[in-house]
Order: sequence, then C-alpha cells, then structure tokens
Amino acid sequence: MTELELDDPQPGELLVRVDAASVCHSDLSVVSGVRPRPVPMLLGHEAAGTIVEAGEGTSLPVGQRVVLTFLPRCGECAACRTGGRAPCEPGSVANGAGVLLAGGSRLRGPQGSVHHHLGVSGFADHAVVDERSVVPVDHEVPPDVAALLGCAVLTGGGAVLNSAGLEPGQSLAVVGLGGVGLSAVLTGMALGAGSVTAIDIQPGKLATARELGVDAALTPLEAIESGLRADILVEAVGRASALEQAMTLTAPGGRTVTVGLPAPTERAALSPVELVSKGAAVVGSYLGGSVPRRDIPRFVDLWRAGRLPVEKLMSARIALDDINEAMDDLAAGRQIRQLITFDHH
Repeated sequence: MTELELDDPQPGELLVRVDAASVCHSDLSVVSGVRPRPVPMLLGHEAAGTIVEAGEGTSLPVGQRVVLTFLPRCGECAACRTGGRAPCEPGSVANGAGVLLAGGSRLRGPQGSVHHHLGVSGFADHAVVDERSVVPVDHEVPPDVAALLGCAVLTGGGAVLNSAGLEPGQSLAVVGLGGVGLSAVLTGMALGAGSVTAIDIQPGKLATARELGVDAALTPLEAIESGLRADILVEAVGRASALEQAMTLTAPGGRTVTVGLPAPTERAALSPVELVSKGAAVVGSYLGGSVPRRDIPRFVDLWRAGRLPVEKLMSARIALDDINEAMDDLAAGRQIRQLITFDHH
C-alpha cells in the first residue's frame, strides 16, 4: 500500500471514513486500459462510509452513514432535469478529468497530485468527496450492503426499475451475471417479474443465479436454442456481441437495456428491419437511469422488507492489501463482489 496525503474538505465537501468498498469491473477496466483515465489515480467507486468532517455549506452531519455514488449530480444542468435518463454534464466532465465536482484533486502523493476515480476513490481508509456524491442512509443499513447500493444495485437494479420500467408480470432476462447483472435479477424478482431468466457462460454464476431463485439459468447457446424471448432484456456484459445477442432474445414490443461498457472501439450490428418489425426498443442506461437520492431509498426499502437480499452478491471479503489479487479474480470471472473491510482501530 501507498500512503497519500488528503486535503481538508473544501466548501460543499465531506471527509468520509470508508467503512466498506467493493471491487467492480469499472475499476478493472481502468487497470486494463479499456477505459482510459488520467494517472496517477486512486481507484475505487463502490463504497460506503461515515462522515467525520463536513466542509462549509454542507447539510449532512458528522456521524452520518452515507453511500458514495460514482456520478455526482449538480442538479442544475439540462441533463439533471431529465429525471436520470441522461448523466449530469458537469459531473461527467469532472469524472473524465479525475477531479471533484468543484474542480481539482484533494489527493497528493510523493510525485504530486493524484486523480480521483469517479469522484470517490474508495480504495483507501478515508476520502474527500463532494456532498453531491453521497446519499445518507440509516445506520441499520450495514456498510457492506450500503456499498453495493451505490453502484451494482443502482446500475443493474436501476436499469430494471427506471430504464426498462418493468411492470409486474413481464418477463425479464439478464445477460451477464456479475454484480450488476445479478442486481438486475434481484430487482426484477422484487418488482414482481412474471419470470426471470439468468444467462452467462460461467457455471458458477449460473449456480448463484439458481440459488437466488431464478426461473431459469442458461448459457447463451441454451437461451438461443430454447427460443427464449423476454419482454425486458438487460445486457450487463460490456461486449458488443452480448448486446447483439440480447436484441435477438428480446420479444416483439420488448425493450433491450444495455448497461455494459465495452471498449470504445467496439461496434454492434443490428437489423433496422427487425427492429422496426418487432416494434422493439434499445435503450442505453448509465447508472441505471438513476437519481441516487431518489432511488437509493427505494432500494433500501426493498432490502429492509427482505425483497432485495443484496448480501447474497458478496462472494468474498478481503483486505485492502489483497486488491491486486482481487482484480485478477474479477477478470477471471471467479468472483461477483469482493468486499474490502477496513480496520479503523
């Protein structure tokens, strides 16, 4: 591990003690170069913690548990007025530059400034974040559950809740059973989907889906051969070929929702004639079309009612020192969500 210096929070910012963080493919994609980011950068964006210092002008108290979210919303731009359909414009610019929403970095290393990852940089025991990057939750929500709400559930669950607008009784299929895909599965079940089909090439992930109670867990070939057609199809792989397959498996009049983030050079082919004749829709969904302060309380209510058991997505608990091995395990498909816990004593 490397020790970094962390500046005090500026007006509108918070110093948060990170209580739990998890390893997501969006972190891995920066390491692999699929998503180029300015370096050096402190990774980690799916996390939860406790406010230990509040900058001038903030509204949340010291001691408040918060979920850290990876796209701050300014609340003022045209995109923020779309109700979650479009990502915040200033927030997206800040994330791309590796700075906080107010500009600049609060992290410094031996060679100078260190960039923030998606406004969070949660692979550390503390983080300075913009208040618009957090959502308060009750202390009854454990830190590990809260961490998963900030990315996996907002993205996968939000895709079902917001971008797809799943109605009770509709059939749902999910291609790609990582943390995001399985969050979509759980949310579909919680919202009363008529049937839920889980699709992946990894036998272990299909087994996990069966344990969660899906109606069917299939390989892509099995899904095609079965003639599956789902009203709502969520693609959570992040490959153009997976999106093409998802469109094929979508029923006439249905909706394909893609949340995966392939390499920028990838391109998918589609048949305009088939799209029109089926009356189908293809929807891109960033952060699940979520507004974190609107939607995280919804997911907390589902979790509290026992209908959204996100704890079942936690496949391993690791120390921060194990982060490199965790990245390897994630790349190999051996893990769903690896939770980093911190010993603050």
